[in-house]
Amino acid sequence: MSPMTETVDNIPETALAWHQAGAGAALATVVQTWGSAPRPVGSQMAVSGAGEIAGSVSGGCVEGAVVLEAQEALGDGQSRLLSFGVDDGTAFAAGLACGGQIKVLVEPVGAALPEQMLADLVAARAARQPRAYAVDVESGARRLTGPGTYEQRFRKDRSGFEPDGRTFVAIHNPPLRLIVVGAAHIAQALIPMARMAGFDPVLIDPRGAFATAARFPDVEIYGDYPDEVLSDLGLDARSAVVTLSHDPKIDDPAIEAALAAQVAYLGCLGSTRTHAKRLERLTERGFTDAQVARIHAPVGLDIGAVTPSEIAVAVLAEMVANLRKPG
Repeated sequence: MSPMTETVDNIPETALAWHQAGAGAALATVVQTWGSAPRPVGSQMAVSGAGEIAGSVSGGCVEGAVVLEAQEALGDGQSRLLSFGVDDGTAFAAGLACGGQIKVLVEPVGAALPEQMLADLVAARAARQPRAYAVDVESGARRLTGPGTYEQRFRKDRSGFEPDGRTFVAIHNPPLRLIVVGAAHIAQALIPMARMAGFDPVLIDPRGAFATAARFPDVEIYGDYPDEVLSDLGLDARSAVVTLSHDPKIDDPAIEAALAAQVAYLGCLGSTRTHAKRLERLTERGFTDAQVARIHAPVGLDIGAVTPSEIAVAVLAEMVANLRKPG
């Protein structure tokens, strides 16, 4: 069987493809962690019937044991809830070099995990439709739902056990999308950094001299005004918008669209005085105090950033904090 191309987030797709090709597949998911576990809850690994793997549940620490359990699960069609735990003193010898404990759920596709349910999940992911996969680890009951059921989990992109201690919810959100408005020097640093952090960036700027492939290699560039582009891009709760042009004719339409769509993050470059004028314009356009309060301005965490690259670090840090912090 030819190896599949693996990305950070295509593990369900890989498992489904292996299963449909007749090779057999099991999906292993980190469902609980304690201490300094190397991979977060929700991390996944696919294991084929031939022992091939894609993804990771521990950064290499316990993958071998999980593969063996997955092979047995493919043989008997039963799920397994595995526990791996060591104290810091014996961690390295036991395999978990960082210490901590993890629990891993192993599900054979087509037996415990129905093929159609996995196919529905893969189709929803391809269509940028958020889905939650919930499994009762005691009864084996499974279901696939939209964001209405686990709203807070979707908003924070947080998989985990429900308060009942037996229902594990794996959140499958669309990839984070970053729309940068304004091809400024900050954008040249922010876009590659955001891509490394898991964001899918696009750039909008009608000023052709700024938004060029030479300045932004391998970036999807739109050379129109934001109001001509954003309706087609489809802003949603998995979108972040950062405006950097310093030109209200370019920035304001993007800000208005982002506020209307209730994007996950909206940050705007400019001084306190510039932002005050911006708020006046938005208020005149009918936006409420509650709506404009969602704007992060001046953009970025206050880390004393001065250079374009430092400001980009501050912006990315604020975006991540907005996504990950409880609240």
